[in-house]
Amino acid sequence: MAVRPATDDTIAAIATAPGTGGIGIIRISGQKAADLLRRIFRPLRPQSPLTSHKLYYGTIIDCQGQVLDEVLAVYMKAPHTYTREDVVELQSHGSHLVLQAILQEVLALGARAAEPGEFTKRAFLAGRIDLTRAEAVIDLLQAQTDSGMRLAVDQMQGALFDRVALVRDALIDLLALVEVAIDFPDDDVEILDVDTMLPQLQQKVVDPLKQLIASADKGKVIREGVKVVIVGRPNVGKSSLLNGLLCDDRALVTAIPGTTRDTIEELISVRGIPVHLVDTAGIRSHEDAVEELGIERARRKLEEADIVLFVVDLNAGITEADRELYQSLGIKKRIIVLNKLDIASAGEIARLRDEFSEELLVEISARQGAGLDELLDAMYAMILGSKEALTEQLSCAPNLRHRVILEKSLEACAHLRQTLESFAPADLVAVDIQVALDYLGDIVGLTTPEDVLDALFSRFCIGK
Repeated sequence: MAVRPATDDTIAAIATAPGTGGIGIIRISGQKAADLLRRIFRPLRPQSPLTSHKLYYGTIIDCQGQVLDEVLAVYMKAPHTYTREDVVELQSHGSHLVLQAILQEVLALGARAAEPGEFTKRAFLAGRIDLTRAEAVIDLLQAQTDSGMRLAVDQMQGALFDRVALVRDALIDLLALVEVAIDFPDDDVEILDVDTMLPQLQQKVVDPLKQLIASADKGKVIREGVKVVIVGRPNVGKSSLLNGLLCDDRALVTAIPGTTRDTIEELISVRGIPVHLVDTAGIRSHEDAVEELGIERARRKLEEADIVLFVVDLNAGITEADRELYQSLGIKKRIIVLNKLDIASAGEIARLRDEFSEELLVEISARQGAGLDELLDAMYAMILGSKEALTEQLSCAPNLRHRVILEKSLEACAHLRQTLESFAPADLVAVDIQVALDYLGDIVGLTTPEDVLDALFSRFCIGK
């Protein structure tokens, strides 16, 4: 990784989450970090100079010599630090007032308040990590499930970088062949071997790029999840289904139709996929103004749904209202959920199976929990388009930024293929290869514009 020029200023921030906790951390990075530590920290056993990467116990004092807190302090000498600058971390008690008081002292002595993600940005600019690893940090912080966490950790370990590097290396090999042809244009032997280059382009560049692009959709599902909306007439068991999937009495359940007047949203993990589950008001001809508002919200949520759980009461059977609601789903992905299996007659079950014979159908008893595992399996398969295990095959997954760049690189490769097949001059072939290389450089941060970097790191929390 190319190292970009670093700034001379020293930054500081609270590195732990807002609120009260047992421990809070102040992080300082820059040329003045060690000097700032010496000015505010009084170790129990004075020692000069402080040994790098060793934890010291002592107190923090303010400009008037008053003790602010007892802390553990560590000085980490560059370049063996997160930012490759001198770094100091102060571990105090987790009181917000204490942390703010210590931070203010550090700032008063010459440090600058860090911007969001600035510590990680400095690590990137210093060449310690590439841009894919930097982006993985925020994915890890925002992970909603174990699968999301594992995907972020794999990317932090270089899973995506390594895949992109292989493609870049293949393009560089092709470029080397072209540059030989440019350097020796008058040789009797044809050096630019198109018949050899085209298969290499396909196998080592185009196919891997397509595989990475294909994995982006599944990566998006793991990172962001999907919205699953539960709809149906009043009193078909939507709230009982929500409670059953959550394993908690989140929604009020009564025998009175129309109990749910508003949407209820909760996050669950379906085989490692974040699912934003939405329970809605029963959709029917409204009885009063409040219920009308709930039904209108239900219809809006239905429009936003990635998947619909259409709940039908097996005991009551299907009605014209059910059929009208079913028709309103249009082309939405859906699972027909036949509820109240525990009290339904065999005849009614058979009739409804026949009614929805062409649909994905799951029979459950939300009250007793029967069939919920089968429903989760059906949701998982519908989200992925198959029953395959997501985490077993997905070692890395480009995000939206990566995907856009990969698609541009793939387009550049298509143009490169046309250039090769037309036996164009070698210098034009070299230009096409360089275009594809530059796009891939954007992914890892070699050629990423400064404004894009600023936008990426602004998504981080302060202190990271």
